[in-house]
Amino acid sequence: MINNLIDILKAEVKPAMGCTEPVAVTLAAAKARVLGGHESISKAFVRVSPNIFKNGMSVGIPKIDAVGIGPAAGVGLLAGDPDMGLKIFETVCEGSLVNLEDLMDRGIIEVAIADTCEKVYIEVEISSPKGMSRAVLSGMHNHFSQLEVNGALLLDDPFVQADASYDIATYSLDEIIDTVIHAEEGVFDFLLEGLEMNRRISEMGRNEKLGLGIGYNTKKAVEDGKLGCDLATRAMYYTAAASDARMSGIALPVMSSNGSGNNGLTAILPLLAYKDIYHTPDGKMAKALALSHLINCYIKRGIGRLSALCSCGISAATGASAAIAWLEGGDREVMEGTIQNMIANLSGMICDGAKNSCAIKLATAASTGVHAAVWSKYGSMSGHLEGIVGKTATDSITNLGTLSQEGMQLTDHTILNIMRSM
Repeated sequence: MINNLIDILKAEVKPAMGCTEPVAVTLAAAKARVLGGHESISKAFVRVSPNIFKNGMSVGIPKIDAVGIGPAAGVGLLAGDPDMGLKIFETVCEGSLVNLEDLMDRGIIEVAIADTCEKVYIEVEISSPKGMSRAVLSGMHNHFSQLEVNGALLLDDPFVQADASYDIATYSLDEIIDTVIHAEEGVFDFLLEGLEMNRRISEMGRNEKLGLGIGYNTKKAVEDGKLGCDLATRAMYYTAAASDARMSGIALPVMSSNGSGNNGLTAILPLLAYKDIYHTPDGKMAKALALSHLINCYIKRGIGRLSALCSCGISAATGASAAIAWLEGGDREVMEGTIQNMIANLSGMICDGAKNSCAIKLATAASTGVHAAVWSKYGSMSGHLEGIVGKTATDSITNLGTLSQEGMQLTDHTILNIMRSM
């Protein structure tokens, strides 16, 4: 089981530059460009699922002063190595984007919402004097399911969930927690890279007012004596500052979690705040990171990779919260009580797309995560028959998944319609 959990972590915890949804659009566009060997593009059709559209409408794109699906596709039409996957912006030279504004002004890029029930779906079709090429990402932000050139299908690989032995849903929450806690020292040390990667972008947002400046101004309020400098507040501004920087389009990589950079910030940075205050040894911190990422993955397996619920505020923060409960000496009962408290508190937080104000939600989630762990440690645990909270943490996670999959479909469409109407 430990080897399977490590495989899950290595598959789901990866570096990414820029907000995942527009980055995936850039990746698909670059793949279609390279496939067709296009130099002068006549037309590019970009079709994305409603959730991709929602998360790509208002977020900053690295290396350009623009937001939206169209500009993100334009970057891929002009530059980037698709073999880099979600790190594609590391290969984008700003000098190669001088024609981007002209590309947009001439209406070459046409963006539409695809008629699909899939949460993650991106299709880019390019026409040029050299012919036509098409690339489709689906299921995951970096999974190419179809590749086509001039009518010839080069790849047809529909996304399917990993083999059951590697699917986190095949394990119980108790098994995951116990396996991580009792693992040999060092097996999760590869996760420590995410601490320093996410620290860098957090420090940028703390030292410079980027985006809404939530992290920057929270830190300033602490320095001015308006807020205390406890763990909850530090977790708040560490996490918010990183989101401020990332959502504004800063070209720095972050360590993502379960397909989301903001999930990665929320799963990791409250733990970094804990480490900085209490000087936690690396071996113990690596296990805490494993708990945070895996619990995030376990919850998102139910609510969906993209949904009407804010997984950053709900699942990633819950993972970090349970990990902090363990770092504080809590046993499995305290950790599960922490999860119960988080679901009792934040289960109604909606996702209305990626944008600067995500920093506000991440700030709330990070500080609430610390409070939930502390409440549980001292014996305050939300229980059965209190809203959607079940008898066990597993029951509550199941109920949360039902809420997302069955109860929030209309909500998701309504959110998108409101956003489009504005």
